[in-house]
Amino acid sequence: MVTYRVQFGKEAEFQALLARAWQAYRTERLVQSQPHFIVRVTDAGDKPRYVEIFTWVSHDAPAHAPSSVKTIWQQEHELCEARAGHSGIEGGEVEILTGQSHARGWP
Repeated sequence: MVTYRVQFGKEAEFQALLARAWQAYRTERLVQSQPHFIVRVTDAGDKPRYVEIFTWVSHDAPAHAPSSVKTIWQQEHELCEARAGHSGIEGGEVEILTGQSHARGWP
């Protein structure tokens, strides 16, 4: 899961960049095709925040990203800003509980 705190007024540019990033991840075989979700939230002051959920093909995939992907990441950083004590971009691993088999006991 990656959270992006996008600068106000940069939403269209950022969304286009996210689409380019996803295409690059797929071209370089860095991610699984599913799941892939992007949601938009509005923070205080009408400032946009995006949350993207996807699965790398391996835990090490981001560390081995080619320079073309790293260039996109730099561009993403330039369109984001620190806000409310959080970095402009933050990532972390999560576990999807719904939408999968209910074998884990989730209703």
